[in-house]
Amino acid sequence: MKFLIINGPNLNLLGKREPGIYGEQSYDALCAMIREHAEKNASRADFFQSNHEGAIIDAIHAADGVYDAIIINPAAYTHYSYAILDALKAVSVPAYEVHISHIDQRESFRAVSVTAPACVGQLYGHGFAGYLMAMDYFLEGGK
Repeated sequence: MKFLIINGPNLNLLGKREPGIYGEQSYDALCAMIREHAEKNASRADFFQSNHEGAIIDAIHAADGVYDAIIINPAAYTHYSYAILDALKAVSVPAYEVHISHIDQRESFRAVSVTAPACVGQLYGHGFAGYLMAMDYFLEGGK
């Protein structure tokens, strides 16, 4: 399988940004872990991170017909980007939404995802392992 892993704003600062919430491992460590998991499963993972909503939308559009699945952590855009919701709905690539932290145990606005309805599932609170769990969903035949 070919996966596109999309990470939104501030996730490039993993390890520096609020380590009590997001952990002490870096974004590069996250990518290495995902890449290794993909390779162990005869798959490929490509990565895209942006702090810009339009760039994320462009990456979703470009994934259509190229990737088998999208694993997306829209970060703060989760809570208000109807444009990302629409982009996910517009392509034929299934997506799984992932969050490192327990979004339901933080500020009240974080408990609501406007992007999740365009995804086949949502995982949160599993740290980096949530990305692997989402990949496994697709590797085990989920669509």
